[in-house]
Amino acid sequence: MGILALVAGQDVEPAEDSDGRDGRWRITRGTAPGRMVSTVDPEARHVHKTRSHQQDGFKAHLAIEPETGLYTAVALRPGAGPEHHEAAVGLELLAEEDTPVDAFGDTAYSTGDARRALDRAGHRLFLKPAPLRPAVPGGFTLDDFAIDTTTATVTCPAGHTVALSDPGGQHHQRKASFGDSCAGCHLRERCTKARAGRILTIRPHHDLQAAARHQAATDPGWQADYRRWRPPVERAVAWLVHHGNRRLRYRGTIKNDTWLHTRAAGLNLRRLINLGLTHTSGTWHLAPAGT
Repeated sequence: MGILALVAGQDVEPAEDSDGRDGRWRITRGTAPGRMVSTVDPEARHVHKTRSHQQDGFKAHLAIEPETGLYTAVALRPGAGPEHHEAAVGLELLAEEDTPVDAFGDTAYSTGDARRALDRAGHRLFLKPAPLRPAVPGGFTLDDFAIDTTTATVTCPAGHTVALSDPGGQHHQRKASFGDSCAGCHLRERCTKARAGRILTIRPHHDLQAAARHQAATDPGWQADYRRWRPPVERAVAWLVHHGNRRLRYRGTIKNDTWLHTRAAGLNLRRLINLGLTHTSGTWHLAPAGT
């Protein structure tokens, strides 16, 4: 059974605006972490679908069986906070699976921690890796460097090798600083604009992420499966938000989460009926495929 977990942003009615002269409270528009964005729903937060697309409200997380279009698990959460991140909620949605599945998802679910947890659970991963951004447009990315986390060395495209630092800081990142090696390097213009030379930041689970990027870029089977199952899931997301259901009817996470579960259950029933579900002699029956 294939499982696909994707996110659908959920709007709430925006806070009533005011110019400050009528005695009403208003909230400053801004993107500070955890900022309250609504005077009528204090649990609503900023939601980022992409770096450029922002809306206010909540996020609906869905686990879908793509062969049938059935929702196997859903959850509605506030739009901000690490505990509400797509990858964290995605792990919860798949936690009840008692056998390994093919887990599909977009880049929001493709964090190193999520990959490690799902891989250890035996799931086969089709999570789209996040693209790498070069320091110089059209230049070298992280994958153009030979990074050996075991020997703690990094070799650049020009052949310079430097040591990789020990993990440090809140996020346990490692650094590779090329410094003077960049000074007269013939590839510098394709690598960095920094006066101090190129500095690479290596995050935990780098090897898992690098392997995932390589597989997504080179494995025709992986690419074919991802293209095959993405459209059915996007169709199931469209069913959920059809008829204006991207805009929520209630205030607060609990009520909206109840609404989401109720709507998903109703859509599942409709889908099962379309698949041949019938009620005869006091019991429910699902017609076998092809009959």
